[in-house]
Amino acid sequence: MRAARFHARKDIRIDDIPEPELLPGTVAIDVAWCGICGTDLHEYLEGPIFVPPAGHPHPISGESAPVTMGHEFSGTITELGDGVSDLEVGQNVVVEPYIIADDVDTGPGQSYQLSENMNFIGLGGRGGGLSEKIVVQRRWVHPIGDIPLDQAALIEPLSVAHHAVVRSDAGAGQIAVVGGAGPIGLLTAAVLKAKGLTVYISELSEARKEMALSTGVADEVLDPRDSNVAETVRERTDGRGADVGFECSSVPAVLDMLIDAVRPGGVIVNVSIWGHKPEVDMPKLVLKEIDLRGTIGYSGDHPETIRLASSGTIDLSAFITARIGLDELISGGFDELINNNEQHVKIIVDPRG
Repeated sequence: MRAARFHARKDIRIDDIPEPELLPGTVAIDVAWCGICGTDLHEYLEGPIFVPPAGHPHPISGESAPVTMGHEFSGTITELGDGVSDLEVGQNVVVEPYIIADDVDTGPGQSYQLSENMNFIGLGGRGGGLSEKIVVQRRWVHPIGDIPLDQAALIEPLSVAHHAVVRSDAGAGQIAVVGGAGPIGLLTAAVLKAKGLTVYISELSEARKEMALSTGVADEVLDPRDSNVAETVRERTDGRGADVGFECSSVPAVLDMLIDAVRPGGVIVNVSIWGHKPEVDMPKLVLKEIDLRGTIGYSGDHPETIRLASSGTIDLSAFITARIGLDELISGGFDELINNNEQHVKIIVDPRG
């Protein structure tokens, strides 16, 4: 089968590789769509980060570069391994793309995303969504009912956003400011609106500003070129500031803005993956007693995000800005998101295209 594999920085190739083998306790899936994630772009431009470098295999997957990429994907079950009896061939599903040791408890309430040597399918080995087929452990497979398969490719980033909102302890009636209206920023805003918050988004791109407003995930979009975003947020909140902030851009100026914009005692959740170490305004963080929280992945978030999408509470179709085939991955996918990102939110890939 064909697969997009990371060989080295700025070296992703469409290779012919063997189809994966069905093992006991696993599920075989024909991949329908796979999204290109900001993490994939970081790997391409700055990696390897999550990808184990060639000659240094991951301790759980046992794999190193080259590895198949893609961790935001949907598909249809084609075969069930021995011992899997609660799914059916023909079901449409998404995959929670974790590489986690077999003895880690992934049940409700467990923070399995923080387990030792955690990595992701599509980055750390075990196949990926940028291929025609994949075989995964049963525990990572989630049926999606009637959600269209193209929209379902966004369930994974929506789960990232949902987990970030859970980490913030944000509640209905509060004020949130989101730094960056890329895919994760927009989806974080969508979850916040679904929870009943007022949402301000800071963004430069005209296309992404329009997306935030047209989808209804922002009450107001603020352009830092036009005014001081933090001051505007304080004006809108009678001088108080936002209750929660979400860093979704990997831009130091955005983190500075959030530290300024949230109220004393407020919470900032860093959602983005940084390719470098930013400076942090620690004096202001200390004097305002701001709670700066990290977040990675998700843990038990997929069922709720599937419910939000299937109920129509969040319309994922609005965030898809392009559909391409695997042969266009670099020219129509990575290059577009790197050089023309103002025009795109989420590009999804048909592995058979």
